[in-house]
Amino acid sequence: MIQIFFYILMGAWLFTEVFYKSQMSSNNSDQKGKDKSSLSLLWIVIISSISLSIFVSYIHFEDFNLMMTTQNWIIYLGLVVLFIGILTRFLIIKSLGKYFTVDVTIRQGHKIKKDGIYSVLRHPSYAASLLTFLGLGLFLNNWLALFIAFIPPFLAFLYRIKIEEKALTEQFGQDYLDYKKSTKKLIPYIY
Repeated sequence: MIQIFFYILMGAWLFTEVFYKSQMSSNNSDQKGKDKSSLSLLWIVIISSISLSIFVSYIHFEDFNLMMTTQNWIIYLGLVVLFIGILTRFLIIKSLGKYFTVDVTIRQGHKIKKDGIYSVLRHPSYAASLLTFLGLGLFLNNWLALFIAFIPPFLAFLYRIKIEEKALTEQFGQDYLDYKKSTKKLIPYIY
């Protein structure tokens, strides 16, 4: 039963990400060309990390298990974190409305969102995605799979954030620099 729930969650994640990519890209009236292929890089890294982490977990390196007991709480924790990541990302994207795009783009009339979670965190959508990868790694109950599921996407998102923040600084100047000083990148109040 737990495996079925895992596959449902991963299917929901894949469906939402494909939907975002197909429906929420920039259009002709947007300031395009700022993405620098970071979206393609993210997709390559994410698909590779998910596939490899699942493969590694099925090899059953006993020495790499997160919990060497018969208790499965780490697997359930992984499912909860995975679900929270998917749901949170959906809600954050919904809150951005028409200003959310999967590629780095500045839309006409775009303003810096500073309310809600954005009052403490500049990239909550990426943070929610990273929660999803953390949940995947925990569910797989394997240190090596956790590393593979989380670290490559984390590094790819850092690259993407660098590109996005450059575009936002170019567009909004000092207003965005001030916003950066008052918020954290991915973890509220910490980083």
